[in-house]
Order: sequence, then structure tokens, then C-alpha cells
Amino acid sequence: MASTLPTIERWGDLRNKRVLVRVDFNAPVAEVDGVTTVTDDFRLRSSLPTIDALVERGATVVLCTHFGRPEGRVDERYSVAPLRRALEVLRPGVELMENLRFHPGEEANDPDFGASLTAGFDYYVNEAFGASHRAHASIMVPPTLLPSAGGANLQREVATLLALLDEPARPFIAVIGGAKVKDKLGIMKVLAAKADAVIVGGGMRYTFAASEGHRIGDSLFDARYVEECAELLAGGNILIPVDSRGLPAGAPFGPDGGSEAVREFGEEIPDGFEGLDIGPQSVEIFTAALQGARTIMWNGPMGVFEDPRFGAGTEAVARAIAASPAVSVVGGGDSVAALASYGLEGDVSFVSTGGGASLELVELGDLPGLRALRESPWA
Repeated sequence: MASTLPTIERWGDLRNKRVLVRVDFNAPVAEVDGVTTVTDDFRLRSSLPTIDALVERGATVVLCTHFGRPEGRVDERYSVAPLRRALEVLRPGVELMENLRFHPGEEANDPDFGASLTAGFDYYVNEAFGASHRAHASIMVPPTLLPSAGGANLQREVATLLALLDEPARPFIAVIGGAKVKDKLGIMKVLAAKADAVIVGGGMRYTFAASEGHRIGDSLFDARYVEECAELLAGGNILIPVDSRGLPAGAPFGPDGGSEAVREFGEEIPDGFEGLDIGPQSVEIFTAALQGARTIMWNGPMGVFEDPRFGAGTEAVARAIAASPAVSVVGGGDSVAALASYGLEGDVSFVSTGGGASLELVELGDLPGLRALRESPWA
């Protein structure tokens, strides 16, 4: 089972041993006073318990990570230098290799590249839950060559997420948002069968609305999935928004906002306009549903929350989840960023370091990186 993974506890004394730890330090960065700086070190901090445990046992720890999308070539824009600076503040003296994705063999799962990473090491730890849905060389090859284990945070991620599928306290409410309906349909089918209600927001909700015959104007829409959306809605436990806030089609929006006045729409959006956030009636319906929950899973924003004009829906949902006494599990980069921007990270039960990985684990019950650990000759 995905939940049964080898752990570092079985290794005992690690003095004079070298341990390669695959982490996921793909953190957001920005230029601050002329220096590229990590703006959110959540993923770095999540790996610290494993690093500390290994160091306390006497091991020499070397970390490796991907960072951005350099597409298999050296691109200084994606150097791990800002990650090294942040790591030096958190845990001085711990080495971090250069970006794994500078080599084409990483994403190609090249066995020779994977083997080159393990040279000179005695053990391997996968602490990169957020990358474990990728069959990449640094994830798949080391467990075939070295005694391997799952890190503490990876183990916790797996146990927490799989518990949602076993016997969650009920009512179990899932909140799924984001832009692309194709990315979320698989997990929604699983959650529709497991959860008491599934709340839908973000750009993906307009394909659901169209499947019911509503006018959606120029809102985000994927005609390929109308039928599947209609089938999900027929199950009776999918909640989609009943109103929207938006702009004329083509009007600028984003972090810097714009001067165009926001429009309010009911269930019908006229041609020439696009919805960019859920409206006040939807906020009221969704927050009321969340108030009675005993288990909550949230992945994906309710709208273009980066634009302050369209952040009300995401903020209302985030605050309802944070205020709930329910067991709350939040995953996905945008959801985690929203929590942080509202100062609510500490008010939910669990924040996952994985977006796609958390969705795939809940949908399929396993990940390539977890299988690699279980199937290691030393497992």
C-alpha cells in the first residue's frame, strides 16, 4: 500500500555516512534590493525535521531539487543560488546541489543520470512529496541503487491524504477550484463518490455552468468536458456558484488590478463579459456548507485572487475553512499562497507541499515515487 513506506528509523547510527535527500525546494522567488530572494520558504521548512534527524545521527546530508522549468539546459535564471541563501539561514552548512533540471536526463528518467546522482552516497531519502507524481530520474533511480526511505514530511503527507479516503469524519466537504477543468475532473469523480459535498469554483466552474445550459459569456470554457461535468452534476452533491463577478472580455486583470469597473452577474453572463470570481450569494452558500463540516479538503482558488478586485471569494472560503473546527487539509500552490497572504497558514490542520501530487494521490491511491521506495531492493 502507498501508506507503507520504508523509514529512516531503521538505519540507526549514520556516522561517516553520506545521505542524498531529494527535496522539493521549488519555492517562489522575487528580486528584493537587487537580489533574487525566496519569498515563501514553506517547502524548505517542511524538510527540516528530516534533515535534522539525519544530522543528529551523524550523517553528512546533501540535498538535490528541481527549480523552475529550465528545459534540460543550464539557465542561470533557474540557478538554485537563492535557495542556497535561504537554506543557509535555516540550516547552515547543509549542501544543495545545482538544479536537477539543468540536465535533460532528469525529466527523461535517464538511468545513467540517476546513477550519477548516487555516486559517493550510502543512503537515499525522498522528501519531495510534491515531485513524487513525476517519474523523474532523481525520484525513480536512487531507490534501485541505495537503501532508501521516505522522509518525515513525505510520510506525513501520504498518511494525511490517504486518510481522507478511508474514514473521514462527516460531513466531508471538498472544495475544488482553479482554472482548468481537465486538471481536476479525475479527482472530482473520486471526491464526488467519497465526500458529502464538492464545492466548485475558479475558471473551471464555467464549463459546469455551461453543461446546465447557462450562458457564460466569454468566460473560461472547455467544450471537451461538458458531458462529464453534466454527469458529475447529476450525482446531486456538486455545488457550483450561482453568481459571479467579472469584467468586459479582454479588460486587463492581474496582480496590479485595473481601472475597469467590476460587474456583478447572476447565473447568466452576457456575451462580451467574463467571470473572474464567485459572487456574494455563492460565498454565502459555500461558507454555510463549510460551517457544518467535520473534514475539509481544499485545492484551488475560487477566482483570480491575485487581482484584489477578485479575491473576495477565495478569501471568504479560506477564512471559513480556517475558522472551522473540522480537520482541514489544504493543497495546491495557489491555495497555500492564498492562506499565507491572509495569515491563515497556522489555522488549518495540514498544509500540503504538493499540488498535483496531492490530487493524484487522492485520485489514484499511489504515486510513482512511492512505488519506487516500496519496490527498492532494500525495502
